[in-house]
Amino acid sequence: AQIAAISQSSGDLILNVDSDTTLAPDVVSKLAHKMRDPAVGAAMGQLKASNQKDTWLTRLIDMEYWLACNEERAAQARFGAVMCCCGPCAMYRRSAMLSLLDQYETQLYRGKPSDFGEDRHLTILMLSAGFRTEYVPSAIAATVVPDTIGIYLRQQLRWARSTFRDTLLALPVLPGLDRYLTLDAIGQNVGLLLLALSVLTGIGQFALTATLPWWTILVIGSMTLVRCSVAAYRARELRFLGFALHTLVNIFLLIPLKAYALCTLS
Repeated sequence: AQIAAISQSSGDLILNVDSDTTLAPDVVSKLAHKMRDPAVGAAMGQLKASNQKDTWLTRLIDMEYWLACNEERAAQARFGAVMCCCGPCAMYRRSAMLSLLDQYETQLYRGKPSDFGEDRHLTILMLSAGFRTEYVPSAIAATVVPDTIGIYLRQQLRWARSTFRDTLLALPVLPGLDRYLTLDAIGQNVGLLLLALSVLTGIGQFALTATLPWWTILVIGSMTLVRCSVAAYRARELRFLGFALHTLVNIFLLIPLKAYALCTLS
């Protein structure tokens, strides 16, 4: 559907919006202003949860989106390359997209068609073609987020497979970008591995010695408190202290899910 729309379009810029996303009135103008620079191939806005107040999970995801946009994407944009212009609200240069459509349409992984995580894949193609990708925090888009654990885990499984697969796709691109982007890619993957190893060794200690791994719990708890405190200060909202709950979700749900995603990429 995207490819059919792009092929039949005539404007200089193409805006991709999810069906459950509501844009602020000034989103198009703000993204278009960023695209005035011909070196920019794509730009994304800031995502928020439109159903934030529905459940504890939607509140948690809304904070997760804020951190993903205003820490991860903002830092990447500072060095010229947002690594994933998110599907709910992203603007692309049509001339650049037309040159990439064949690669986009025929994307494969280990010889099989791969049709998930299209936003990250398209962003990597833009970067490989030599364009910059940007983040515009003032362009606000509100999207519906999962309100139950089951739906959330299915979403995270798709995203995890996309992240692992497109990290491999991005490896040839990273040397041509700022060195921060390589550090960012390493940190996101090694950090997850270190957390997984810490949890496994802690479980091993408890199983073998019947003692709690207090040192592991203290370090993970301290890092969580620091991160949430910094987010609460930067956002000027105390609710971000509650994001500490995400560490438990990460340890007991997302790490096993990401391990499964890694084993079932194809």
